Amino acid sequence: MAALTHLTHTGEAHMVDVADKDITKRVAVAEGHVIMQKETLALVKSGDAKKGDVLGTARLAGIMAAKRTHELIPLCHPLMLTSVIVDLSIDEQLPGVRITATAKVDGKTGVEMEALTAVSVACLTIYDMIKAVDRFMRIEGISLVSKEGGKSGSWHKPTDA
Repeated sequence: MAALTHLTHTGEAHMVDVADKDITKRVAVAEGHVIMQKETLALVKSGDAKKGDVLGTARLAGIMAAKRTHELIPLCHPLMLTSVIVDLSIDEQLPGVRITATAKVDGKTGVEMEALTAVSVACLTIYDMIKAVDRFMRIEGISLVSKEGGKSGSWHKPTDA
């Protein structure tokens, strides 16, 4: 197991110094889903939720959250993101909504936290917009799917994980 980079040798938290790292193209993909009752999913799908366009609002919230990750997560570096894509898809089998976020940057540090933050906030936004009609909703499966770039190279979540 690798050493924790956000801790000093005495165990104190600190922001990692990335000054000497090379700028590389970095990409991270994260996923998650919101499980809800079938009737609630039908409401989301129809676009007739009382608070408005659930999927469109969640997409925008996810993008905005990715851009502000450094303000939400201690010790994260502010990044000049080159792209954030938040995809939401209806899944009748859950039933619910699947969310995937892809974050990209040309930089000295990775964008995993930005992708994970985008998914998390998109899920929370869905929950918030329809909680009045479905208190049984669950947010599940938020995880990193893959990362590319940097010194450690590529990583992909195993299909059985």
